Amino acid sequence: MTLPKTLAYILGALGLGLTIIPSMLSFAGTITQDQNKTLMAVGMVLWFIAAFRIIKRES
Repeated sequence: MTLPKTLAYILGALGLGLTIIPSMLSFAGTITQDQNKTLMAVGMVLWFIAAFRIIKRES
């Protein structure tokens, strides 16, 4: 596996974490709803960037 693809997997895991963990923290009352939305939006963008790099066909 190449370094860019490995970095994409790490970025994807970070993005997925940012879509799951803030919801739990918001439910527990640790962070506000606005912080939850911001972190989830960042996680979504990271995940889509990483998924594009991982799934991209090599030609």
